[in-house]
Amino acid sequence: MADLEEAGAFLAVARAGGFREAARASGISASVLSDAVKRLETGLGVRLLNRTTRSVQPTEAGRQLMARLEPALSEIRVALDQARHVGPRAAGPLTLNVPVSAARLVLPTILPEFLAAYPEVRLEIMTDERFVDIIAAGCDAGIRYDERLEQDMIAVPIGPRSQRFALGAAPAYLARKGTPAHPRDLLSHACIAGRFAGRAVGGWEFERAGETVMVEPAGPLVVQSGGGSDLGVAAAIAGTGLVYLFEDWLQPHFQSGALVPVMEPWWLRFSGPFLYYPGRRLVPAPLRAFIDFVKERNRVLPD
Repeated sequence: MADLEEAGAFLAVARAGGFREAARASGISASVLSDAVKRLETGLGVRLLNRTTRSVQPTEAGRQLMARLEPALSEIRVALDQARHVGPRAAGPLTLNVPVSAARLVLPTILPEFLAAYPEVRLEIMTDERFVDIIAAGCDAGIRYDERLEQDMIAVPIGPRSQRFALGAAPAYLARKGTPAHPRDLLSHACIAGRFAGRAVGGWEFERAGETVMVEPAGPLVVQSGGGSDLGVAAAIAGTGLVYLFEDWLQPHFQSGALVPVMEPWWLRFSGPFLYYPGRRLVPAPLRAFIDFVKERNRVLPD
C-alpha cells in the first residue's frame, strides 16, 4: 500500500505540474506529496521529476513510469469501486454515448425503471451520430448498430431485436402526386433526405421477396440525421414530400393519420441496437449494474 500511495503521489504531481497545484487538486499537503515522491525516487534509484522554482516536469524515466502507472492505477480504482458498490448499492456516474434514435426510441422504456432500481447512479446521456471513440469521449459505454461497432468491443442487445425503416407521406401529398408502388417510382417524387454530419446523403434501401433496391433520394429538403429528423417529419406532414425513417419514429403519425404508410411490403428490416463497452478493463459498478439490468430485461421480454 505504501508503494501505491507513493505512485499515486508521483502521478498527482506530474499531472498537475507542481507540488502546490497537486496539493490543491488532491487535498494532500505539498510536503506529504514531496516526501512520498522522494521515497519513491530513492527506492527506485532514479530521478522521476525535474524540479525548478517555476515548474516540475517528469524526466524520461518519469514519463515512462507515468505511461505504465496510469492504466494500472485506473484498474485498481475501478476494482475498489466494484467491491465498494456491489449489487443494488451501485452508485456514482454512468455516461452513455447514444444516437438520437436510441435516446428517442429505446431508452425511454428502460431508463426510468433502471434509475428507480439504482437511485445512487447518476446517469448522463450524450447524443452523438458520429463514429466516436467512447473512451476518448469520456463515456463508459455506448449504443450503436452492429455495422458501426468496433471489433474490440463487447456488445449486448438492447431494445427491440428487429426494426424497420418506414416510408410515409401526408394524404394531401399523395392526393397531389400519386402513391408510389415500387422504389423506382420515387425517382419522380419529392424525397426528404437525411445525412450524417460530414457524410454524403444516405441512400434509401428497400427489400421485398429477395429483391433489394437502393434509391438515391432527391427533393427540396435535406436534414441532418438524428437531430434534424423531427424537422423532416414535420415537413412531410405539411406535404413537402416523402420521409424515410425508423418505423417507431413515424408510427404515432401513422396512427393519427397525419402520415400514410407507403410501400410497406418494401420496408427494410434490420437488427436492433447494441449496448457496447470496452472489454479490456474492469467494468465500473454503475455500468455493470446497467449491463445486468439490460440482460435481465432481454431475458424476460419477447424478441
